[in-house]
Amino acid sequence: MTLNIHPKETSTGVGIYIHIPFCKQACFYCDFHFSTSLKKKNEVIEALITELELRKNEFENDTVATIYFGGGTPSVLSLEEINSILNAVYSNYKVIKDPEITLEANPDDLSEAKIIELSKSKINRLSIGVQSFFEADLKLMNRAHNAVEAKTCLALATQYFNNISVDLIYGIPGATDQQWLENIQTVLDFNIPHISSYALTVEPKTALDALIKKGKIEDVNEAQAERQFHILIETLTTAGFQHYELSNFSKPGYYSKNNSAYWQGKRYIGIGPSAHSYSGESRSWNIANNTKYVKSLRQHILPSEVEILTIKDKYNEYIMTGLRTVWGVSLTYLETEFGSEYKSYLLAQSDKYLKEELLYIDGENLKVTPKGKFLSDGIASHLFKI
Repeated sequence: MTLNIHPKETSTGVGIYIHIPFCKQACFYCDFHFSTSLKKKNEVIEALITELELRKNEFENDTVATIYFGGGTPSVLSLEEINSILNAVYSNYKVIKDPEITLEANPDDLSEAKIIELSKSKINRLSIGVQSFFEADLKLMNRAHNAVEAKTCLALATQYFNNISVDLIYGIPGATDQQWLENIQTVLDFNIPHISSYALTVEPKTALDALIKKGKIEDVNEAQAERQFHILIETLTTAGFQHYELSNFSKPGYYSKNNSAYWQGKRYIGIGPSAHSYSGESRSWNIANNTKYVKSLRQHILPSEVEILTIKDKYNEYIMTGLRTVWGVSLTYLETEFGSEYKSYLLAQSDKYLKEELLYIDGENLKVTPKGKFLSDGIASHLFKI
């Protein structure tokens, strides 16, 4: 099943996501599964390799096009540890000739020696979590690196890698629009071809949530976040980037093949504690506990739960992902895959947003207007089938 995705920018094949659940320290805003203790690192790596071996039959008739090391902080792994996991992938799966292999990394891990090592490995794409080049922002978020390390690692990384993505966060309390513009410009000055950018979000039970409730950190301001989101779009569009997904901007030829596959509805398996998988008909997710994950894999038992997706689930997911992309929701695809009832329902639900100029129809595709982009997730939820 193929969605309305630019054919030149996407990959054929399936994907493997590998969750590395370790970090040097906890960022205040993060609610992903990780541990700041590296004591069980070797055990977890062994379990990752075992899970890869146990699940190879899921892709026995497919070729793997993307491999993505996410986390946590995958850059805490040594090259030997990364290679041991990649060797397990190549030993158990059919991998295309030139797969996109991404490693998420933090600036403090990317010494020149580490970057050179990685450049000689199968890793061919770095996703670097900079977030900000201002010390006050980095301290507020409890990032492990400083601004000098962020700039130094980009100067080095661009000498050895062509395919680099940088993460930035906007809507940080106390960060002015001018500072935000400087953050964007700094990345542009390094000629980085891909930028992922997210609004600072206060997730329940995070350190940031607790600090805001105690009055130690100012709460996030939605008006500030929306303003800086539009600054981001205007600046990057002017610089020749395409805003191809709500949080992602790319120069031509540098779309994230891994993430684009998610938006295409392609199948992928998630390896590691808390990792999610998608088969086309079901979703599954591994237990978010390193000790229990390791114990289960030692017994050759997959520690996962499975949810069979209904047609309603698939429709809702397509609306959510489609509206986030530059390609929008294909009305033709919708009718073909879900039937005329779902197409009629979507158009009826969309009427209000079309009149408010938050959505528009471009040929056979329902898309979000520039005015509606910041609100796209909220709009999508009102288009869901309940």
